[in-house]
Amino acid sequence: LSGMPLNGQLIERDARLLRRTRTAPNYRLFALPGSTPPKPGLVRVGGNDSGSAIELELWSMPARHFGSFVSLIPSPLGIGTLQLEDGSEVQGFLCEAWAIEKAEDISSFGGWRSYRAAPSVAPL
Repeated sequence: LSGMPLNGQLIERDARLLRRTRTAPNYRLFALPGSTPPKPGLVRVGGNDSGSAIELELWSMPARHFGSFVSLIPSPLGIGTLQLEDGSEVQGFLCEAWAIEKAEDISSFGGWRSYRAAPSVAPL
């Protein structure tokens, strides 16, 4: 996200912000414990699970830089296909389901930026 600690990894790869949008309402967002800097984990839910639309940013990155960017992504995060609220699909960050067992569900905040801005959350 723009202005967050790892945003420089996009900027130094000539990525540019296209727009802010939201996922389709079938995701849950978690604060991953023990990650430095603090990171969110986005998990797609289905069946009886209640999901939320989560705010995100769409970025464009030259293909020549994509491999070096992906190599920096730590487990349990990865790149996968996200559904957006307008029905389109894009590639973005997803989290492996095992990692959320001890994570705080922060979906009610609607996004990582809103969660981080909450008075009860320690600043970055």
